[in-house]
Amino acid sequence: MAALEMTYKTVSRQRRAGVLLHPTSLPGTLSQGDIGHQAYRFIEFLNQNGFTVWQMLPLGPTHEDKSPYQCLSSHAGNPLLISLDWLTDKKWLKQEDINVSTKSENFRLQCLLDAGDYFYKSVSQDWHNLLNDFSIKHAFWLDDFALFMAFKKKYNNRPWYEWPENIRARETKALESAVVELEDDIRQIKFEQFVFFTQWHEIRHYAKNHKVELFGDLPLFVAHDSADVWAKRELFLMDSDGNMPFVAGVPPDAFSDTGQLWGNPLYNWDYMQATQFCWWKERFTSQLELFDLLRIDHFRGLEACWQIPAGDDTAENGSWVKVPGEKLLNELYTSFERLPLVAEDLGVITDEVIKLKKAFNLPGMKVLQFAFDGNNGNPHLPHFHELDDVVYSGTHDNDTTLGWSYNEENYNKPFFEDYAGYKVTTNDGSVLAVIRMAMSSVSFMAILPMQDILMLDSSARMNTPGTVVNNWRWRFGWDEVKPDMLEIVNKFLTLYRR
Repeated sequence: MAALEMTYKTVSRQRRAGVLLHPTSLPGTLSQGDIGHQAYRFIEFLNQNGFTVWQMLPLGPTHEDKSPYQCLSSHAGNPLLISLDWLTDKKWLKQEDINVSTKSENFRLQCLLDAGDYFYKSVSQDWHNLLNDFSIKHAFWLDDFALFMAFKKKYNNRPWYEWPENIRARETKALESAVVELEDDIRQIKFEQFVFFTQWHEIRHYAKNHKVELFGDLPLFVAHDSADVWAKRELFLMDSDGNMPFVAGVPPDAFSDTGQLWGNPLYNWDYMQATQFCWWKERFTSQLELFDLLRIDHFRGLEACWQIPAGDDTAENGSWVKVPGEKLLNELYTSFERLPLVAEDLGVITDEVIKLKKAFNLPGMKVLQFAFDGNNGNPHLPHFHELDDVVYSGTHDNDTTLGWSYNEENYNKPFFEDYAGYKVTTNDGSVLAVIRMAMSSVSFMAILPMQDILMLDSSARMNTPGTVVNNWRWRFGWDEVKPDMLEIVNKFLTLYRR
């Protein structure tokens, strides 16, 4: 493989540990967590307890199902993550306006509208200049996104492929007319993105000062109903009306006997190569503005993707189709001085995928909940871990480790106890055994979901793959933090030099 010769490491292999928690799971009085005061408190919590990495899920605006892996944009931030307290601190929103009992999503959106109205009418020219600078810097995605979201509002949130034909087809005169007609909505959307990025940069600065790295997640595919697809259909395998011959997913695996039918558009790799992967470069530019590290979700899709006939009810009848991942990564590493990537290399991993990962010096993943099936050749077992791995007790797609331990269909308990070196008499003991294995692993980074630090059961699960209800909604409370559990985790962090 003629991969680019590396003269630097993509990610520092300094030994460390972190916590997986999406900002929506932070405590608070509103309908979901956000990047306000509780985010700062969480950074302090990490710093005080020896963790130096905060891993999270994608931050983009979601559809109604709340999945951060099916976002309305691959660049934009989710306006529902904007801190209303920050807006009151700036006096763009009145404190009494947020001191109400109603804390719904619509309440938050109305507060953003009120703040935007105040901003455009009353704030200083300096702030307007900053917004203008932001809009120019991000115009490569912001203009299309703002217009896309304005159309979503106009057409009652229907997907773009159900809009009127002239708008669906992006006819020049229709778009020019819409920019005038929808000016107020477009200005509001740009204001919200400006606020999101401004708040996030402050969060990132605070994290850096507390020696905490922000670890983001980049889904390989984008949603069919997204600004990316509406604005740049030529990048995807579909006709001008948005009809797709194939969709993305994965074959049957540990998460589902019928595979996972994601439904995302597949890429037109020929076109992407002809344009020197410009869209990918822009995408990474946006993400590196937000994060210190990035996980490429479904990395194996850069070697070959699972192509499922459109209209199928399951992912079983798909087939693997090769993609030019090596050429893409070569182009990216040529274009960026530093690209701190981690490969999510779970699922059906072939020698070709491993070769691609190693050619670009990318860390991979090990998940301890997958390790204890009774086979001492299981690659997730600690004796197979390598320095280049990131080890997890579980991921956002797994049950909590406590919930996992309750169901002995999930693992071979006698084998697990043999491996741990003692008889595990309680489910809490199982969680501590898994955490100890993660911390003691040779892997340079160990990540624990916050649910495992809190010793929570299956009711705190973040997502169940293959289902579309009751996901992405879990939140924690500070009263759930147990000092004795933190003392044990801190002991592990010190003992194993994390």
